[in-house]
Parts: sequence; structure tokens; C-alpha cells
Amino acid sequence: MTTAFLYVFAALAEIAGCFAFWAWWRLDKSALWLIPGVVSLILFAGVLALVEQAAAGRTFAAYGGVYIVASLAWLWGVEGVRPVLTDWIGAGLCLAGVSAILVGAPRG
Repeated sequence: MTTAFLYVFAALAEIAGCFAFWAWWRLDKSALWLIPGVVSLILFAGVLALVEQAAAGRTFAAYGGVYIVASLAWLWGVEGVRPVLTDWIGAGLCLAGVSAILVGAPRG
């Protein structure tokens, strides 16, 4: 599996898990929402651990930028709130940072 695929999959799992808690806590949904939320967060951690990288911190740092973009996609696709231009500019800056982290990472 490629790093990009793992990051995107991890982001969707994390956002879905966090959203389940948000729905229970802030939207007055049933506590049953917590069950898939916990499962999703466990899946997130497992998928992120599959990323081929020598250092966990570098993996997590690079993942952060992907998470930001995925969060904006979630905002638009699931919550129905269209991100504004500055959201996308910020996300682009984060992806530039992700690229610098991954390209500059020591090999081997």
C-alpha cells in the first residue's frame, strides 16, 4: 500500500471516529454512536502504524497535513458546509509542508 493511500484512509477513519463522538456529545445523538466511533479510532491508529517510516514523529507530522485536507473534504461532503478560499490556501500550505517532510526524510 502506498503512503498516500494509508494517510487518506487513516484520515477518514480518524475523522469518522471523532465525528461520532461529536455527534453524541454536541448533536445529542445516541450513545450508540460511540461504538463505531471507538472502532474507527482503533482502525485509524492501526492504519497509521502501517506507514513505512523510520520515525513515528515524522509519520505523524506528515499525516497532519493530510488530515487537514481530509477535514475540509468532510466539512463539505458530510456536513454540507463549503470551505472558503482561505481554507484551501491553508490546506495547500500544509500539503507543501508535508511534501517537504516526506521528500527531506532520511532514507534507509
